[in-house]
Amino acid sequence: MNSPSTPESSKPSLETTPLEEKYGERRLDEKYGERRLDEKYGERRLDEKYGERHIAEGKLITFPNPRIGRRYTIAITLPEFTCKCPFSGYPDFATIAIHYIPDQKVVELKAIKLYINSYRDRYISHEESVNQILDDFVAACDPLEVTIKGDFLPRGNVHTIVEVSHQQR
Repeated sequence: MNSPSTPESSKPSLETTPLEEKYGERRLDEKYGERRLDEKYGERRLDEKYGERHIAEGKLITFPNPRIGRRYTIAITLPEFTCKCPFSGYPDFATIAIHYIPDQKVVELKAIKLYINSYRDRYISHEESVNQILDDFVAACDPLEVTIKGDFLPRGNVHTIVEVSHQQR
């Protein structure tokens, strides 16, 4: 007797990635299911959730400034920033505040949220994370002015605030 067939769309993709071809492996993890090696994101679960895929992509998306020529400030607060300490591996938590004066482009809010969430599994220092956010933000929308502040929760009785700024030339 034949077993019921699974629709093709619900089956994991069996195509190989460049890393799988290079190292010739695909991993099976009892707890997390089948995993694959991925050039851009490292090892990934084949059954990852759609939110995990969106976070992993983590691109800043922009749209045209609806009021070019008018000088106004956009303030964005992202209270759920997380990364990992590159030395201990312990999690670091921060509120990221972005204040910018747009020029030609404005950053889409859902995209900035997903971009910020993409740091959650990265081993990166407080200083490097805030500077990298600034670099990516400027590359995406080239604002007239921007200040990004990372207010990290105390760890080991040390409270860190990192603030970086950029002005268009």
